[in-house]
Amino acid sequence: MKLAIAGGTGLTGAHLTARAAARGHDVVVLSRSTGVELLSGAGLAGRLDGVDAVIDATNVTTSKPDVSVSFFAGVTKSLLTAERLAKVPHHLALTIVGADAAPDGYYAGKLVQERLIANGPTPWTLLRTTQFHEFAAMLFHRGRAGMHVAPHGRVQPIAVAEVAEHLLDLSEGEPAGRTPDLAGPREEDLLAMVRAYAHAIGSRGLVAAMDPRGAYGHALRSGALLPGREALLGRQTFAQWLDALPDA
Repeated sequence: MKLAIAGGTGLTGAHLTARAAARGHDVVVLSRSTGVELLSGAGLAGRLDGVDAVIDATNVTTSKPDVSVSFFAGVTKSLLTAERLAKVPHHLALTIVGADAAPDGYYAGKLVQERLIANGPTPWTLLRTTQFHEFAAMLFHRGRAGMHVAPHGRVQPIAVAEVAEHLLDLSEGEPAGRTPDLAGPREEDLLAMVRAYAHAIGSRGLVAAMDPRGAYGHALRSGALLPGREALLGRQTFAQWLDALPDA
């Protein structure tokens, strides 16, 4: 198969790119480093010719709803337009479990992305997953001058490598619409995860608890971001991910 991976140099995209190549697929990476600006669509012309499926693994780091909506709407529209012209038969995208319960901040953009895909011209598959194990590291490294904060929250993190494998499985099949959610094997407390990560990399600084407000804070505390009973579960626990860290 010929697969195009949007954001193929990012956290999820790099895993997808490597694993798709290992499976013998012809991989087209769509990113700034390969001459493609996904927000505007510049550089997309001709890049999707002969592509069997496009996997959108793009991401933006923000808590502002306007930034998130602008990014995900722009990228999705660019991809769908290029797919229509190239007659691509399958569009896949990665979104987030529980996004409906916190439709503000970052999640606002993911919900717009889902609606555009569902109403778009390309047959589609959507996969919602829980937060990645790497989310703990992202929160820790946002701290500055030795000050780190993280919220208490109910999460069920999953290994990004397992997400990539599952997305590739879906890309090799027919468009399936909204597929069963994918989550990690066990529930964790987000604050405890960040503190465990800090310990694993040898940090001696304090990770203080904070209380996020709004719909996201409520969803995080209430368990609304946890998977339902019908979700598929991964294998690697957060503790196993920590043990595999180079600095552990």
